[in-house]
Amino acid sequence: MNMDTSYQAVMARKNEIMKSSMGIDYDIYRQGEIAFDYERMMNDCGFSLEDIIRIQAETKVGNTPLFELRNLTEAVRKISAPGKGARIFLKDEAANASGSFKARRASISAYVAAQKGYKGVIAATSGNYGAAVASQAAQRNLKCIIVQEVFDSKGIGQPEIVEKGRKCEAFGAEVIKLSVGPELFYYLLLTLEETGFFNASLYTPFGIKGVESLGNEIALQVRAMTGKDPDAVVVTHAGGGNLTGTARGLIGAGCNAKIVACSVDLSGLHMASDNDFNRKSFTTGHTGFGVPFATWPDRVDVPRNAARSLRYMDDYVLVKQGEVFYITELLAKMEGIERGPAGNTSVTGAVALAREMDQDQIIVVQETEYTGAGKHHNSQLAFARNMGIEVRRGNPEEGVNGKSIVIPENLSQVKGMQQNMEKLRQSYLRNAAKHCPPERWSDTDRHFIAADVKKDLQWLERQIETLS
Repeated sequence: MNMDTSYQAVMARKNEIMKSSMGIDYDIYRQGEIAFDYERMMNDCGFSLEDIIRIQAETKVGNTPLFELRNLTEAVRKISAPGKGARIFLKDEAANASGSFKARRASISAYVAAQKGYKGVIAATSGNYGAAVASQAAQRNLKCIIVQEVFDSKGIGQPEIVEKGRKCEAFGAEVIKLSVGPELFYYLLLTLEETGFFNASLYTPFGIKGVESLGNEIALQVRAMTGKDPDAVVVTHAGGGNLTGTARGLIGAGCNAKIVACSVDLSGLHMASDNDFNRKSFTTGHTGFGVPFATWPDRVDVPRNAARSLRYMDDYVLVKQGEVFYITELLAKMEGIERGPAGNTSVTGAVALAREMDQDQIIVVQETEYTGAGKHHNSQLAFARNMGIEVRRGNPEEGVNGKSIVIPENLSQVKGMQQNMEKLRQSYLRNAAKHCPPERWSDTDRHFIAADVKKDLQWLERQIETLS
């Protein structure tokens, strides 16, 4: 009998498709209207840190170098107040197979897929994760399909995404290329159902567990190099898995470093808009993902998201597109490291933060990514000009998303800006209230929500009064 493949029919079968494509029954973790047993879900993976390290070593992942950026640190101290200018360290995740930290996430999913007897893996992503899944699948002798949003309605492809698709194909993956819109999740479900492949989602416990090794390495390497723990770790923030996994790894290593999220400010641009799709120079690590995913994690392609950034986030810094392009060029000229602009988002945030920190403090930039072809900052700026975006030097604060990119004239203009954490938490509560009215929240729900926004019950009770 032919299966109904209409949009409505496939979406109606999504829970059944998800369960068969991952082997996870999310229903067993449910504890209330909103609450679920997060730690049990993570622990049920069955992988210790030692297991993760061993699995990743089999496929050229992990044990990446940590560099002190001495020249950049010195430059920051010259524009800082006396005694200010923290030491800046960089974790070079471009050394992983596929060229980004996403290899850590993909490594465990590919391993699980092979162990469970799946013939292939599928992921829906326009980012580095697709290349990571393809690379890991190749090493585990698995077939791979990547479902990717590439084009706007005019058939114009963002060069960074086109490059990522090329890299997926270089590793042997089949890439299903779509235009921007709601079809991505539909095609993911349809392809999972038709192939019976494993869903290598970004947001499963497997993916987050894979990043825990990164946090652990940072703690151990900084201790070995400096004799103490880092004071702050800056994490490029989009969907939340990078921050969640890194923070959990740091905590597991007994490190209490401040966890700072950093995103490119793309306010005013809608990520699902055909018009706005090619009017941004960053396809990940920006507020279009960072804010919505922080304020309601369960908006993803799995029933319960293992990436829960507000649960671990201490602060959130936003940087301008022009600031990131400037720091990308500076990193190459000062430190001899040419890395992709999106990964340099957190470098930019670290520069802004280091100016306010003491010189004996340590700030770690948590990842880099490979560059080249469409990912290179010169390609991104050329594409922006072709799309009618003004690119000029000046004060980056004058840049208008979708209309202009203003690149700083000097390092002192790289300042970043603080995101209001209380507003993010309040937005989370409003989203939770839409899902279930606060008067129906059980004690279990309330404990879960408080933990999910890194606050106590007293804070939550005060906030609930403002929701009515």
